[in-house]
This record gives sequence, structure tokens and C-alpha cells, in this order.
Amino acid sequence: MIDAQRVDFISVPTRDRERSAKFYGEVLGLRRNPNSSDQWIEFEAGNVTLALLPHEYMGGGEFTPNSGPVALRVPDVEEARRKLEAAGVEFRMETLDSGVCHMAAFVDPDGNSLMIHNRYAPYADGSTP
Repeated sequence: MIDAQRVDFISVPTRDRERSAKFYGEVLGLRRNPNSSDQWIEFEAGNVTLALLPHEYMGGGEFTPNSGPVALRVPDVEEARRKLEAAGVEFRMETLDSGVCHMAAFVDPDGNSLMIHNRYAPYADGSTP
């Protein structure tokens, strides 16, 4: 119907862009998009861009963090978890082994839900992640 070609960016609401930029850049280690400005800060996460936007840009009103997690694929969930915990990140759950993937959920400084994730089992069609 609309011929959507891909997801260009995911909006991440923030109350403090500089604090969020430090978290996404220094703690998570994501590369800041060189086209970012003081008003529009983006970080690259492989196949998608995360745009840190003041919640006023998203309609204003009461601040509400994203509750559905952005799942960041990592090679080793336990290793990534150890590094994040050493940087002060608190996880909301033990690492979960679903039978096809490992995952562990946490939040950014504004309460936006994030997850580190690794699918280790083949897809139903036999292809591998």
C-alpha cells in the first residue's frame, strides 16, 4: 500500500539528550552518526539508526519511555552483559535462554527498554542468523 522500503530510524525519547548521547556512545559503544547535530542526535546500530529525540519532538505532553525493547544483537550476551554491568548498567532480568536465543533486558537513563540479544538456532527455513 505505501511501498515502505525499510526502517530509517527508531525514535528514542529523552529528557536529557547529552546524558543519553553519553550512554549510547560511551556505555553502549554505538557510533554517533557524523550528520548528527545538537538538535538531532543519531547513533548507528548496524542495520538501523537510533535517533535521540526530546520528547517534545514526539508530541510533547507527559514523558513516556519506550516500553518495547530495542534488541541489540551482540556476538555473546554474557560477555556484553558483564561489560555493561561493569559500566553501571542494571539488568531487569537474568539472561534468558529461550531455546533459540539468549537475551537480557535493561533500560537507558530515561527508562527506554533495551535488550542485548543473540539468536543461536537456525530459522525455521534452516538458514542461520
